[in-house]
Amino acid sequence: MGRFASTASFYEHLRPPYPSEFFRSVAHKLGLSRHSSLIDLGTGPGLLALGFAPYVGRIVGVDPEPAMLDAARRAAASAGQALTLIEGKSETLTHDIGNFDVVTIGRALHWMDREPTLARLDRLVAHDGAIAICASFSATDGSNAWLDGYNEIRRRWSPARLWEEAGRGTRTHRDLPTFFRGSAFAPTELVAVETSHAVSVQDLTQRVLTYSSSSPEALGDNVGVALRDVENHLVSFHHDGAITETIVSMAEIVKR
Repeated sequence: MGRFASTASFYEHLRPPYPSEFFRSVAHKLGLSRHSSLIDLGTGPGLLALGFAPYVGRIVGVDPEPAMLDAARRAAASAGQALTLIEGKSETLTHDIGNFDVVTIGRALHWMDREPTLARLDRLVAHDGAIAICASFSATDGSNAWLDGYNEIRRRWSPARLWEEAGRGTRTHRDLPTFFRGSAFAPTELVAVETSHAVSVQDLTQRVLTYSSSSPEALGDNVGVALRDVENHLVSFHHDGAITETIVSMAEIVKR
């Protein structure tokens, strides 16, 4: 069982969402059409793949975790969307998969082995295609007054090794010039969309369980007490049971 197996049932509905205007903005920037093809690496429950579905003709999702692929399959069926799903990693994709106009990667780049991933991307990305490294997260500019305390509680309950690993992943995601250095690719531009939505205290508390460093598997017998700790922190910020969350959704465009 992979480290995200125990998060699959929470991930789709509880992570900070990508708004429709994000997909529209990125699709416009990349000039996507129904003739375009897209492959989403580390697709999880298919959030990016299905979000871009209205703008492309062919979609493939790749993930090593069967539970995540099951969630993506259900989401695609619910949306009435054709989605080809492959169990595996980017580094192990076969050569006959062809190339794509867009390769999307969410918060998964730090799980990929750099050298084989770069070699695979060189074959996956069409000659004039692009890579979109995407993330949607709670804004850290102070607009989410509850966030620092929330993350501190997550850190306190997470196994130290996993919390440090998560920190390295965030740094990798933000330092794309270093990741792509020496390859055929380089970051070229950034698409950022800021939105806000109301999220219930219960859902924001449960979101803790969607992260590998504080998943049910990672927390073990401490799940209940960790969630109570988070909820007790959040109750002072809610209005009628909900908290307004400011979200930043970003796509860093990488091209040859």
